Amino acid sequence: MSTKISHSGIVESVDGDCVHVRIVQTSACAACKVAGYCNAAESKEKVVDVHCADSGSYQVGQQVVVATSGRVAARALLWGFGVPFIILVGVLFVVLQLTGSEGMAALSAIAALIPYYFILWLLRDKMREQLAFSIERY
Repeated sequence: MSTKISHSGIVESVDGDCVHVRIVQTSACAACKVAGYCNAAESKEKVVDVHCADSGSYQVGQQVVVATSGRVAARALLWGFGVPFIILVGVLFVVLQLTGSEGMAALSAIAALIPYYFILWLLRDKMREQLAFSIERY
């Protein structure tokens, strides 16, 4: 999975070594001619923080391309959805087997995610390095 994922965007602001880029994330059918009449078409605006050494060379309003590798995207999906799912299901089944109470199992499974997300928050700087974006000029 070494494909490159890229989105075009506009520099919204520059703050120290961080460039904030506004991208429009669209679904595959958003470019369709009848997308305005269809409920399936969807697009979302997101602001991506790109940390780079040459942030001073970017100006507000400049068009850029934000890119990352497929490997980084897969890692982000794993940390954001895969691991929490495994924790949730694992705790759910273990507590259900131990107590027999579905309510207790559900509450325990949800509560088990609190330390996981707290640890992710503590490791946010390290994660930022591993899950980095880069900017390519138009």
